[in-house]
Amino acid sequence: MLKKLLSISAGLLLTVSVFAAQQWAENAPHRYIVQKGDTLWGISAKFLIKPWHWPEIWHLNGKVRNPHLIYPGDELILSGDGVSHGDGSIGPHARATSLADAVKPIPLSAVKQFLKNTRIVDEDVIRHAPHVLAIEENRLRGTTGQLVYVSGLDAAVGEQFAVVRPMGRYYDMPPEEEGEVRETYRQERDGRDGRKSMLWRHGPHELSFKGRVRFLGYEVLEFGTLQVTRAGSPTSALVTYSDFEVREGDYILPLDTKPYDDQFVPHPPASAPDNMRVIAFTDALNSVGPLQVVALSRGSEDGVDNGTTYSVYTDGETVHDDTDYPKGKTRAFFNPRDSKVQLPPEFIGHVMVFRTFKRVSYALVMDSVRPVQMGDFMHDPDTTP
Repeated sequence: MLKKLLSISAGLLLTVSVFAAQQWAENAPHRYIVQKGDTLWGISAKFLIKPWHWPEIWHLNGKVRNPHLIYPGDELILSGDGVSHGDGSIGPHARATSLADAVKPIPLSAVKQFLKNTRIVDEDVIRHAPHVLAIEENRLRGTTGQLVYVSGLDAAVGEQFAVVRPMGRYYDMPPEEEGEVRETYRQERDGRDGRKSMLWRHGPHELSFKGRVRFLGYEVLEFGTLQVTRAGSPTSALVTYSDFEVREGDYILPLDTKPYDDQFVPHPPASAPDNMRVIAFTDALNSVGPLQVVALSRGSEDGVDNGTTYSVYTDGETVHDDTDYPKGKTRAFFNPRDSKVQLPPEFIGHVMVFRTFKRVSYALVMDSVRPVQMGDFMHDPDTTP
């Protein structure tokens, strides 16, 4: 049972408190002990109807200093002013647990590959990247502990690098009609080495019947590491780790030493970019559901950041009004446009962005009432399209 709001001393306090009260979930617990395996989204959903408003609820109570620094065993208390910590749960005291044990915004195990092993790189990165020229003893494949020979690598003995392979490429096309936004697509890698099968060998700008195509980036998978054993042209290097076999033509890039971002909280977008859609799934599937990753057609240059939550909708179908415009009748024949009705979009679920690139971002499906499909679009979660 939710507590009644206390007396209000100022209009601003009234506004904030009423907002908070309207957000509480119907069966929100009065007290909650944080459990191992909890996420910020999961905890938020226990308290709030709209979990993406979690930051605003935190800010209502000064005891909650940092939502990233809550741990299993901490006590959260629901009050008229928001969510606070129980006495002693976050006060000044020594912790036996490390920062790594703090509650994460989403289950990182579901997105590990896309935080550490997947990158989206610009055209010039691939154009000038060194590549595996050959494998020792003229083998077709290389594995951990074997030597490979790399063309175009200027490095000293002992330096380490990542072995990557293109998995696809993103590009956008001119709109069907003037004034509309450009449509973004992902082209799959379907050839032996991912090169000849691509629409274009190189070049971010190509022409189509619709106009100029803009290249957005290669999606590459980091699947191994190597260490230089002999500098030169070509360079000799030892494969120190690989998830699968190294092939001739695989690219060599610097190790990505930048830690991935896990310090974010669910929050609504400042504004949802126009025509932001699902453009790829992480697996060869026709649709996906909760805790699966999707690629979205907008990125940091469109104002997307980690933690941004969107509602997912599918476009409504176009149907024929058989009642007012019976098929085969004169009225339907002379009014073909009026006889077709566009149904409203249908709600699918919510996604949260967890990694953002310049023009593309990765998001995790947090909940859904129906499977998410290719082409579904993003919308502000606090409004309806």
